[in-house]
Amino acid sequence: MSAQIIDGKQIALDVRAGVAEKVSALKAKGITPCLAVILVGENPASVSYVTGKRKALAEAGMADKSVELPENTSEAELLKLIDELNKDTGVHGILVQLPLPKHINEDKIIMAISPEKDVDGFHPVNVGNLVIGKKAFLPCTPHGIIVLLKRMGIETSGKHAVVIGRSNIVGKPVSLLLARKETNCTVTICHTGTKNMAEITRQADILIAASGHPHTVTADMIKDGAVVIDVGVNRIPDASKKSGFRLIGDCDFEDLREKASFITPVPGGVGPMTIAMLMYNTLEAAEAASVK
Repeated sequence: MSAQIIDGKQIALDVRAGVAEKVSALKAKGITPCLAVILVGENPASVSYVTGKRKALAEAGMADKSVELPENTSEAELLKLIDELNKDTGVHGILVQLPLPKHINEDKIIMAISPEKDVDGFHPVNVGNLVIGKKAFLPCTPHGIIVLLKRMGIETSGKHAVVIGRSNIVGKPVSLLLARKETNCTVTICHTGTKNMAEITRQADILIAASGHPHTVTADMIKDGAVVIDVGVNRIPDASKKSGFRLIGDCDFEDLREKASFITPVPGGVGPMTIAMLMYNTLEAAEAASVK
């Protein structure tokens, strides 16, 4: 048996095409969805992510009010900018690219973004609404994972989902989304304090690996026919590549694909969904603002 590869690139393109269609309809009513991505400093990975987001905005026909600030920007200056964007009715979404320079308090910055414009889904108001099942901006990567499962027709109701990782960005929110009535999984969370992790992961019908470490999941840790969603993005040295490195996930892909029923590749699995769901959230923010 060889697993069916979940093509996150194609599914993300489908989501983005649907968003672009709705953007056209909104523009016909005189409303152009607009996102402001704020980048502080020149962290290479962050620059790359922001470039991808801005390209996606252009492709979706959305307005781009992004701001690039120097590394030495003060916390007060950043808060002032966020306040201005909160008050700007032409801006529907605000995203501050993380990580921020060490002299800026990330929590304070996230708190400063209006929940109605928090398209990352990180503000405590949106997190709280997610927890109690009310309408909220869902964090992009976890939401993207749920969309992948649905688009692939993978049965989730009554299934045992095991999530490796408890981060606020992926592990915790994806666990909550999997446990929702419409997804209906029984959920177990594993983390660095988990004893006998392999015993638990072998029970998983659906395994979400979000540990942030390569080779976390090996073939002996899953049962035959499990669905494997690999969220990890790890750089490992590779002299054969022009960049000197290649990207791998948290799972041993080649070994696992011989046992799993479905598996996401890295790159090209979960990653493209993150930007697609960001576009989706920005559209939702613009639609909500248009009916106020």
